[in-house]
Amino acid sequence: MAWPERLVPSSVDGRGVLRAAWWGTGGFTVMAVAITVVGDPLAVPFAVVSLGLLAVGSGAMLWAFQRALQRSRHQVIAVGGLYFLAGCAPRSVRFSMMGALVVELVVALATASARPYTAAAFGILVPVYALGLSGAWGAAHGEFPPRPTDGRSPPRHDPRRNGDDV
Repeated sequence: MAWPERLVPSSVDGRGVLRAAWWGTGGFTVMAVAITVVGDPLAVPFAVVSLGLLAVGSGAMLWAFQRALQRSRHQVIAVGGLYFLAGCAPRSVRFSMMGALVVELVVALATASARPYTAAAFGILVPVYALGLSGAWGAAHGEFPPRPTDGRSPPRHDPRRNGDDV
């Protein structure tokens, strides 16, 4: 079994998105370790990989937002559910996607801290990749509650009202 398969839960929809998240995270991690060890000769390839993952993540994020807008006519979709999979995804999927995001954040911060003021700083852009793919999974496969049929939005908590529902 290949390494990303161990991180991708079986029997869930959208396994391709989960695999892509871990392949991108793994590739970024390898490049980040390499630029930390080797340094300047890998500056351009590392910047290209980082910007490429940023572009893919941004595209996925925009696609997820567009798809969520379509679904929001019939379902109540919150940003936390869409991009962080809170309450809309199985625990195994949420754990896998948020795991990829955490790995990217830790690797990016460690690399940028180890080699400040170098091309390693491009790595800070990479976590948009995992976040965008997480949103893509949520928009395509997330389960959100139905929108009320009376056309009203569900009640929102207003901190100025001190919990009083009117």
